[in-house]
Amino acid sequence: MSEPRQVVVGVLADEGLPERVIATIADELPDTFTARVSGRARWRVEHEVDQLPLDEDGDIPMRALSEQRRRDRGWDLLVLVTDLPRRAGTEPVVAGVDVEHGVAMISLPALGAVLVGHRTRALLVHVVRQLVSRQLGIDGDHDGQGAAARLRDVPAHARRTSGGPGSSATHLTLTGLRGRLRLLAGMVRDNRPWRLVPHLAGATAAAAGTAAYGVITSSFWKLGDALHPLRLAAITVVTILVMTVWLTAHNHLWDRPRETVDRRKAVLYNISTATTLAIGVACMYVILFVLALLAAVVLIDSGYFAQTLGHPVGAGSYLKLVWLCTSVGIVAGALGSSLEDEEAVRNATYGRRERERQERNRRRREHRRSADGDRATRDPSGDEYR
Repeated sequence: MSEPRQVVVGVLADEGLPERVIATIADELPDTFTARVSGRARWRVEHEVDQLPLDEDGDIPMRALSEQRRRDRGWDLLVLVTDLPRRAGTEPVVAGVDVEHGVAMISLPALGAVLVGHRTRALLVHVVRQLVSRQLGIDGDHDGQGAAARLRDVPAHARRTSGGPGSSATHLTLTGLRGRLRLLAGMVRDNRPWRLVPHLAGATAAAAGTAAYGVITSSFWKLGDALHPLRLAAITVVTILVMTVWLTAHNHLWDRPRETVDRRKAVLYNISTATTLAIGVACMYVILFVLALLAAVVLIDSGYFAQTLGHPVGAGSYLKLVWLCTSVGIVAGALGSSLEDEEAVRNATYGRRERERQERNRRRREHRRSADGDRATRDPSGDEYR
């Protein structure tokens, strides 16, 4: 009886989240492939971490990386795992598979914000099975059930599409609103909005100082006591929106491309930016609320508090006071954010891939303006104006 064929799977993970996800599941992948791809092969998985390059179109050159890495490492096939959002038209791309060149790519943002490791493992099974179906003589569709049926643990409403005319690649895409929301959640997670608070030192200082002033000011005590909780809740929403809009506008974080196609693509990125900032500001609000509440409990004597308000006080009185002071503090924080360096705010708001995309778009705009300027200085015959 012949020995089972050995298949070496190379997994090349982008830096950041892909690196952490693959490190978590790499050791169990050989057994997973044996159980869920084929027991007729001996599986060996080797994983590396690198900053995957982008081509002129802003995509990862799958074929070039496959030729290089498979030749240098002796891998039978290559799976790239990246945090770069990918779309085919308007549909989010979860994975791309090129059987002819032995390479596949998994895009983590399309997997959403939760259960990323579990979904990545399921997708690895899917793409590896497709890549080795010819060599091992197995059904790449797993007994003909189809991609969407087998990927019930990954994305909902997944379908396989062609990579385009003359391309040997296929894409697994998400359809419908649910798929776009999943991609949006993944993009926001990749931006890590909770990083915004420590990077906004000026805004945080202004918000904390204003909230502290409110805590020790009797006029705030009376105003907070007079406001209904629903009004306080509405004030909270408005203040978070105000700071989100201010950060977006003041730091020029809103994409305004000139081309119609780019404008359609920019919608998702702008929503991702606004959501990232809103979550970051909400995190700041929660932290400020907790600190202000501790300060109020320590600094304000309940007897004096009751005497000032003219009625007995309880936990609700303290909470309403801190609620108001925190909201006013966030508004002051929006003004304090004017002192922040724009590049620092941009780095705190976006993940690495989004910053690369924006930098590439900036270079394209500058190149286009330069080309337009050159044309404006020439007459129709090509001679420069004198």
